[in-house]
Amino acid sequence: MDLFTETCFRCSKIITQKYSTSFSLGIRAFSENLRFPIYAIYAFVRYADEIVDTFHDKDKVALMQKFRADTQEAIDTKISLNPVLQAFQTVVNSYAIEFDLIDAFLRSMEMDLNKNTYNEIAYQNYIYGSAEVVGLMCLRVFCKGDDAQYQLLLPYAKRLGAAFQKINFLRDIKSDFDERGRTYFPNVDFNHFTDADKSLIEADIKADFDTALMGIKQLPADSRLGVYIAFVYYVQLFKKIKRSSAKTIVQKRIRVSNSHKLILMAEALFRNKLKLFSYS
Repeated sequence: MDLFTETCFRCSKIITQKYSTSFSLGIRAFSENLRFPIYAIYAFVRYADEIVDTFHDKDKVALMQKFRADTQEAIDTKISLNPVLQAFQTVVNSYAIEFDLIDAFLRSMEMDLNKNTYNEIAYQNYIYGSAEVVGLMCLRVFCKGDDAQYQLLLPYAKRLGAAFQKINFLRDIKSDFDERGRTYFPNVDFNHFTDADKSLIEADIKADFDTALMGIKQLPADSRLGVYIAFVYYVQLFKKIKRSSAKTIVQKRIRVSNSHKLILMAEALFRNKLKLFSYS
């Protein structure tokens, strides 16, 4: 059983490395005992996201229903022949991750199947389910059963997840609209997306980042650096987006090169060592 589960965790690691250079490098900075659990969470959310974003010639509703049912069964029975779900259920059961968080995440993924525009309430609900709860799942791992610490850091983890997701929305605004017909930001007309619209969104992200950084400073030492590295990557992406016009980001995807990510990682290591956490 140990060999089977270890193999499943390694599958989750491969999935993370294939889909995200940023998070892969950040996870490598965690203490070794934290890496496989975070790989497992990332692989789970990535595969759910893949169903709604990629499998256009398949019955996405049926696939999501099956994925939800298989997830629930894996958690309840503590076994799955699906490597991603086997790794994920192991983490959920080992770290007492509440099913409410998992349910909120799956509901947000299901929203993507039939919702193309969002009002303020739906937008906030989607942000919570698609991003904030993922941060909270990871926080359960970081806190290792210390509920008082978890409750203390909970609001900061939510704001960090929200910031990451809002930046993803800005980065992917073209593909979301062109390929999936979605516009997440409420009261924004994609066909007439202005620099003023963009500035309001950026101010909201800046507030999220300001709050999130206070929480990062309070994370346990074995997880702090990895989270800070991911934070630094997203801050750099945010800066590039801020320097780009609204017209530019609706025409192309802004990204940070892998070589630049390595430089940012070195800078994060230096700042973490000196406890000089900042992003301005």
